Amino acid sequence: MSALNFTISGHVQGVFFRANTKESADELGVMGWVRNCEDGTLEVHAEGSDKKLDALEEWLRQGPPAADVKNVIVKETDIENYKEFEIVQ
Repeated sequence: MSALNFTISGHVQGVFFRANTKESADELGVMGWVRNCEDGTLEVHAEGSDKKLDALEEWLRQGPPAADVKNVIVKETDIENYKEFEIVQ
């Protein structure tokens, strides 16, 4: 199992990105969280197998239909053993 932090920039707030990210993570079996940041970006902490994290990253690079993803920064991080995927404030 691995853990990654994603920072997504572009038109990513106000387009149901968090709800769609949770839905995608739940379908993939990825644990962690998603939140809006004050600077207009979206941050995701995701834990799972490399295959599941690769699939989530591919989805994040597209986002929901109303989003316009400009950039995704990916960083390895520590596993925190989340039991579900949630939307946090």
